[in-house]
Amino acid sequence: MIIDLPDTTTRDINRRLVEERDEGGAVALGRVLTLVIDAGPHDPEEAIDAANAASREHPCRIIVLSTIDARSDSHLAAQIRLGGDAGASEVVLLYPAGELRDHLDSLVTPLLLPDAPIVVWWPFEVPDDPAEHPIGKMGVRRITDTTQCSHPTSTLRRLASTYTAGDTDLAWTRATLWRGLIAATLDQPPFEPVHKAVVRGEASHPSLDLMAAWLGWALRCPVEIDRIPGAPAITEVRLERSGGAIVLDRPDGKTAELHQPGQPSHRIALPIRQLKECLVEELRRLDADEVYGEVITKGLAKVPV
Repeated sequence: MIIDLPDTTTRDINRRLVEERDEGGAVALGRVLTLVIDAGPHDPEEAIDAANAASREHPCRIIVLSTIDARSDSHLAAQIRLGGDAGASEVVLLYPAGELRDHLDSLVTPLLLPDAPIVVWWPFEVPDDPAEHPIGKMGVRRITDTTQCSHPTSTLRRLASTYTAGDTDLAWTRATLWRGLIAATLDQPPFEPVHKAVVRGEASHPSLDLMAAWLGWALRCPVEIDRIPGAPAITEVRLERSGGAIVLDRPDGKTAELHQPGQPSHRIALPIRQLKECLVEELRRLDADEVYGEVITKGLAKVPV
């Protein structure tokens, strides 16, 4: 069900939500959090689709802020999506115009679920300091996605300088499977130290920098990045050891080959992770990701730009 409210207030939106809940039998008691999506002037539909999919594992109220409306007069339009149009959630889209765009926190506050944690997600451009942003201050978790920024690498470095516990980035989440495979490989004999690591992949993809930062931080070894324009995200991780190199190679963005000294090669399904599964993973935890914090504040500074 989609309900359009072309000229409204947050009070009217709340009242309509209560009416639909009472009439349709929908309840908000099972909602575990409020997810606030700040889409800025971009089309929010892809982010909404991902949030709807994530809501099937994490039932929530989704509040979407979109500044597509370029009118100069103060005006608020909204849309409510329920039932099949909202996954296992309630979706409230807010389209503020004029001066209302400078008071987004005032629009969001009346629509928050009571006594439920708040997660804030910027699916496109990232504020200078997410934790100090008016919307970001509300969240126990603040999710950014530097892969969608106009300047991914420089944005990631800026986030490192403003990191606050509770921040995370989906470029980090996209590399989870790589980190798991590498950690599992190093947990097997021979237990030789890694004296050099090399990461190859798409030139401006921030997952490349975060993977290199993690390797340098975790293994305490020098790391090189081989930036290849047009490559499918991360394509190879090479760990140099005295007994021979460990190589995890994924040239096609789908299937990887693991090469280890004295062992046959293994083929592993390693597709590029989609937005939906990355968001689901991040919503599984509402505490700070301490490893990400260490990597972005300490490991990233040692990675060559």
